[in-house]
Amino acid sequence: MPQPKQTAETEIRTLIEAWADAVRRHDYPGILARHDQDIVMFDVPPPLQSRGLDEYRKTWDLFYTCYRPSHAFNIEEIAITAGEDVAFAVMVMRCGPPDATFQFRLTTGLRKVGGDWRITHEHHSVPATD
Repeated sequence: MPQPKQTAETEIRTLIEAWADAVRRHDYPGILARHDQDIVMFDVPPPLQSRGLDEYRKTWDLFYTCYRPSHAFNIEEIAITAGEDVAFAVMVMRCGPPDATFQFRLTTGLRKVGGDWRITHEHHSVPATD
């Protein structure tokens, strides 16, 4: 029988991989499927902060003005820390054309609600150059 921590980490990894796949396919319902109604997101381009699922969805409209389905949106590294009902995952992602070298950092906060993991926070960032 798997340990609860292993099960939570596996569930969260599957959730995040499905989300990244939905991003690659421009699948809005798939992108939003496991996000909490009250999500808070900090992003690289403005707006600095988005609150709620409707505002979170609008950030993808901006993203898709320059992102194409053939482009990368890949998880290069992921580390998940999970308790019984709260977890977070830290990732290094690669984004852009197939030969892209652009990397960004992503931290997600999750909460177990009604037996299912929900993303309640996303924080996208890039290293400062100054």
